[in-house]
Amino acid sequence: MSDAASPAPVRPQSDVSAGVGLSGLAGLASWICLCHFWPHISDYFALPGPHWRLSGPNAALMGLVFAATPMVLWSVLIDKVHRRASTGIDWTIKRPVSAVVDITITKLAGLWATWALIAAIYGLARWYWDGPYLVAMNVLGWASVPLFILSVPYVLWLDRRLANPRDPCWHFGAWLVGREEYDAKQIPIHLRAWAVKGFFTAFMISIVPGGFANLIDRDWGGIWSDPVAVANLLILVMFVMDEQIGTVGYILTMKPLDAQIRSANPFLAGWLAALLCYPPFQIMNPGGPLFYESNTSEWSYWMQGHDALLWAWAALLVCLTGAYAWATVAFGIRFSNLTYRGVLTNGPYRFTRHPAYLSKNTFWWCATLPFLVTSNSWVDAVRNTVCLAGVSAIYFWRAKTEEKHLLSEDPKYRDYHAWMEQGPTITRALGRLFGRAKRG
Repeated sequence: MSDAASPAPVRPQSDVSAGVGLSGLAGLASWICLCHFWPHISDYFALPGPHWRLSGPNAALMGLVFAATPMVLWSVLIDKVHRRASTGIDWTIKRPVSAVVDITITKLAGLWATWALIAAIYGLARWYWDGPYLVAMNVLGWASVPLFILSVPYVLWLDRRLANPRDPCWHFGAWLVGREEYDAKQIPIHLRAWAVKGFFTAFMISIVPGGFANLIDRDWGGIWSDPVAVANLLILVMFVMDEQIGTVGYILTMKPLDAQIRSANPFLAGWLAALLCYPPFQIMNPGGPLFYESNTSEWSYWMQGHDALLWAWAALLVCLTGAYAWATVAFGIRFSNLTYRGVLTNGPYRFTRHPAYLSKNTFWWCATLPFLVTSNSWVDAVRNTVCLAGVSAIYFWRAKTEEKHLLSEDPKYRDYHAWMEQGPTITRALGRLFGRAKRG
C-alpha cells in the first residue's frame, strides 16, 4: 500500500508587507512631480524663490526623505515592526542607566572605531574623490558630526531595552578596549555588516543625483506618440525609483525598525560575485573584460521603420524594468546587497527567488541585442554575445551564493526555498527547463 502524498509546502509569510514599499513609492512620486512641475506651481501661487525645475543634488537627496518617511510610518504604525522579537528589543525591559553605561561605552568604542576605519578607507581610496562620489563624500561628511553626537543617547536608550545588549558591535569594542572577555567570532560578523553598509551606502548616494536630475529636467510632454521616447522615460522613472528606495534601505539599518543587518554574507565567493558588478571593480563597463557593447546600437536602431515591433519591444523593456524596480520596492526599508535582513515571499518574490537578477539580465539581452553589430563583424558579434553571457553567469553565481547564505540563516527561507521549487513559479519552470536540457 503506497504512502499518502505529502502535502505541498505553504508559502511562508513575508517579513515585509507590500504597503511599506508602496507607501514609499507614493511619497517619492509626489516629490518627483512637485520638482518637475515646480515652475508651474510657483508661478500659479506667485511663490518666492526659484521658478525652475528642482533638479539639483539637494532636491534629489530630499527625495530620500519623501520615500523614507511614509515607509517608516507604515512599518511602525501599521505593521508594528518594532514589536517583533526579531528586533532583539524587549520593551518590558527598562534597565537603569547605571546598569548599562559600561556596556554602552564599550559599544560606542566599537562603533566609533568602525566609523573611523570606514572614513580612513574613504580618504585613501581615490575613486571616492572624483565624479559622482563627491556628492556622497559631502553628504557623509556633513552627517558625521550629528551621527557622532546622536549615537550616544541612541545606543544608551537601545542598550536599556535590548534582550542582549552585548551584540557584535560590543564584542568589537571589547576587543579594542581590552578590559572584558569577548567572543572573537562576533568581530568578523560586525565588520562584514559595516563593510556592506560603508561600501554600498556611498555608492548608492553617489548615483541618486544624476538619475534624479535626468528625470526632472527631461521633457515629459510631446513624446507619447514615439515608442522609443516613451520607453526611455518610463525606464528612467523606474530606475530612479529603484535608486531612491534602495538608498533608503542602506541608510535605515536600525533595530527599532526591524531593518538591522542580521548577518552579512560570510562567503568569499558571494563578495567577489557582488563586487564584480559595482565600481571600481565592475568588469562590464567600457574597457572592462566583459564589456559587451562594442560596435552595437540601441534596440530601436534595428527596428526602425517597424512601428508595431517598436511598440511591442518598448512594452517588453518597460515591463522588465518594472519588474526590476518592483523587486527593490518590495524590500521597503530593508533593501541591501550581501545581507540577511528578513525573508521576502510576496510581490515579485512570489514568482521567482531572484526577480531583479532575472529581469535585469533579460533587459540587457533585449535592449542591447549583442549579436547585432554595426561593424558587420562576426567577431564583434561573437565577442559581445559571449561577454554578456559571462555577465549573466556572474549574476547566476551571485544568486547561488546569496541562497547559500540565506539557507544557512533562517528556517523560513528554507521553507520559502522549498515552496519555490514545488509551487507554480518561474523558478520551478526554469529548473525543469534546464533539467531537461541537461538530460537531453
